[in-house]
Amino acid sequence: MKYPALDKAKLKGKRVLLRAGFDVPMEHGAVKDPSRIEAIVPTMRHILDAGASLIILAHQGRPKGERVPDMSQRPLVLVLEKLLGVRVAFSDECVGDEAERKARALGSGEALLLENLRFEEGETSKDAAVRDAFGKRLAGLADIYVNDAFTNCHRDHASMTSIPRFLPGYLGFNALQEIEGLSKVTEKPRRPVALVISGAKIETKLPVIERFLSVGDDILVGGCIANTLIAARGFDVGKSKYDESEEMLEKARCLMLESTRDGRARIHIPRDAIVATQASEDAQKINIPVENITGDMAIYDIGKVTIERYKEVIAKAGTIVWNGPLGMHELNRFSHATKRIAEAVAAATAKGAISVIGGGDTLDFHERYRYPTDVYTFVSTAGGAMLDFISGKDLPALEALRR
Repeated sequence: MKYPALDKAKLKGKRVLLRAGFDVPMEHGAVKDPSRIEAIVPTMRHILDAGASLIILAHQGRPKGERVPDMSQRPLVLVLEKLLGVRVAFSDECVGDEAERKARALGSGEALLLENLRFEEGETSKDAAVRDAFGKRLAGLADIYVNDAFTNCHRDHASMTSIPRFLPGYLGFNALQEIEGLSKVTEKPRRPVALVISGAKIETKLPVIERFLSVGDDILVGGCIANTLIAARGFDVGKSKYDESEEMLEKARCLMLESTRDGRARIHIPRDAIVATQASEDAQKINIPVENITGDMAIYDIGKVTIERYKEVIAKAGTIVWNGPLGMHELNRFSHATKRIAEAVAAATAKGAISVIGGGDTLDFHERYRYPTDVYTFVSTAGGAMLDFISGKDLPALEALRR
């Protein structure tokens, strides 16, 4: 898959519009975790060192076209200045007189951060004409466009797919690294191939599970996805969260039936679970077979027997893809399975397996419990874009850069 290379672009004297994938966690008006900003520093430095001026586009949260003070980009200025070693100007709007004036005033090696793109309805509008009109206004600020927001490449938003209609577009270094890292899974992976997947909704993970049924060997499920599959088998899951719609339950049954056919990956469904009547650190938890769940019990983690079965599959795998903690990892009491799986994937990697992990919750688990990430082959900062890419879907923002 070929995209215009940034290192081949003639940047000197140009104004470069960089779509960054920040959307960083904030706390009390300050950036809590700058890792997504740090990941794009090589691209930003390359643009500045080449003698161009840098205009940074990004979004924060989901303000839905309204100005939400807590979602302002302004707190990122100090972080950017520290990382880049240059003064970073800020515009209280991303289009309009102030943005245009400050963009024109930039000199070689200078930078400007624009306000949250999603404060403008045109960014995420479902109307292509509205998106294109907003994208054209953004494009008017610069001479060249660079996309280094792989985390948003599955979104058909103005800053991702409309701007390249009006400016020469290039792929940033971090986005290229994401593609190369994830391609280790999509292009001739080592067998057996194991997918470890969890999440709140089975609907969002269906495409990747369906793809791995044909290209993988084992699919290990946890979280609400596992709960939905357990319920689809006819077991009582008590007060557990799962997709209760008959449509999703029927799709879950079809997945399990497909998994039994020759040449298809095997879906491993938890045999036991950690249940409690409340989600708290002092909750009384018990480990029971899934068929014994009743009443006000709720599943908050996979059980010990299932953990051992999953570890055996991971130990034999040649390629491992992991997206999503196995239980309610936010509470230490229900993080046991995720910790054991992290250790198993790390051990398999040390013995030669290819491991690719990603997703916001997966990375949050590693940061929360200080589990290292350099023990894996590749760590993706993306969630939905990662899943779409390894599912074989075309990502709209990448397609927009094709020439």
